[in-house]
Amino acid sequence: MQFSSKQISKEKISTIAIDEATIERFSNALKIKTISPENPKDFDSLSFNKFNHYLETTYPLTDSLLVKKQFGYYSHLYQWEGTDPNLKPVVLMAHLDVVPVIEENLTDWKQPPFDGKVVNDTLWGRGTIDDKIGVIGLLEATERLLKEGYKPERTLYLSFGHDEEIGGLKGAKVIVEHLKAQGVEAEYVLDEGGTISQGIIPGITKDVALIGVAEKGYVSLELSVKKEGGHSSMPEKESAIDILSAAIVKVKSQPFPAKLAGPIAGFIEYLGPEMSGINRFIFANRWLFSSIITGVYEKTGSGNALVRTTTAPTIFNAGVKDNVIPQNAKATINFRIMSGEDSNSVMERVKKLINDPRIKIEKGRMQSEPSKVSSTNSFGFRQLQSTIAEVYPDALVAPFLVIAGTDAKHFEPIANDIYRFSPMIINANNIKSFHGLNERIAVKDFKQAVRFYHRLIENSTKK
Repeated sequence: MQFSSKQISKEKISTIAIDEATIERFSNALKIKTISPENPKDFDSLSFNKFNHYLETTYPLTDSLLVKKQFGYYSHLYQWEGTDPNLKPVVLMAHLDVVPVIEENLTDWKQPPFDGKVVNDTLWGRGTIDDKIGVIGLLEATERLLKEGYKPERTLYLSFGHDEEIGGLKGAKVIVEHLKAQGVEAEYVLDEGGTISQGIIPGITKDVALIGVAEKGYVSLELSVKKEGGHSSMPEKESAIDILSAAIVKVKSQPFPAKLAGPIAGFIEYLGPEMSGINRFIFANRWLFSSIITGVYEKTGSGNALVRTTTAPTIFNAGVKDNVIPQNAKATINFRIMSGEDSNSVMERVKKLINDPRIKIEKGRMQSEPSKVSSTNSFGFRQLQSTIAEVYPDALVAPFLVIAGTDAKHFEPIANDIYRFSPMIINANNIKSFHGLNERIAVKDFKQAVRFYHRLIENSTKK
């Protein structure tokens, strides 16, 4: 009875017209292969230079009227000076790089991944979801506001990194170092992360705008074994493969404990009142029914990722010939870390579970700790919730834990409140296209994204 709604209602704003030229500009941006490769030697500087030139020529007002700086040659920071220097600035960000397309999978794409085609009112291509929609959506909104003569009271920064998909160390991290050196302290930061979920959350039929208030950490542990090999006709009791396989089974079969951490508690507080019947009762009394709630979420991969540090063996290498027992076996296990844990606690737990001195365990090159949890009672969260209510009036809003990594983690030195939300619809039809096949977005959804950013800038840069 006391489980009251945290949703707000706002009057829907007038829908601004988005012309076909806007769609064409997005399409052209998708055609530029700004791929972040795993091997730095494969980096294509010509494509990134082409994207630099595309931004300069396509958004001339943004390029000329805002203060622009480049970092690592290909990352961009735009400063739109506000009229009131006493107001803390806002940082809106996205990344312009995309993940590679696996060549042998090209035949499985319904449309070529770098043609930027519009087919049946849908834009196809790598970057439509992750994350050129953010780059182009923000620039379209900014260019439009400049044409309209808009004058922000609060300073606005637009930050576009070029290497998010490989850690953001030469892009976002360097941008933050610059901002920190300038004494910038942001009111809030917005990056990609949550989306408008459609038909995915159990017990909820309405669309839900998920605002990421935190993100999980990341560490990969590399396991290796060296043991005398030999001919396959005379196998010993254990080989390097046997030892390593047994270790992986131990780790995989004993998952980290499930828990309703800070961001998930907020998720329940915002969505529980919108449920009905037994679901509402259970969510209202999570102190009593936490095991039932975690049990429900553990049933799916996406739900399980919200309630525990996940364990995913991703690489196993051993052997070169079918009749030779290999001396060496190596494997990689990737962990996405919940709040309250860190990479060291993950390492210690894995060592304890394996308990085998023959196995060498080391941390991989890339790692990040879980982010701090941002407030839901802040200026930034209120502006996001208000803007969503104005542009997507039928959607519920809820704080959320982002299970993947973003460039937002680098901005913690200059902001207490960092949010992760992309204005796009994600449902069962397109959720697997993140980093996968047939990445695409409906034209009408991209138009709404431009409208969202346009309104968010207005809302966030006023007193």
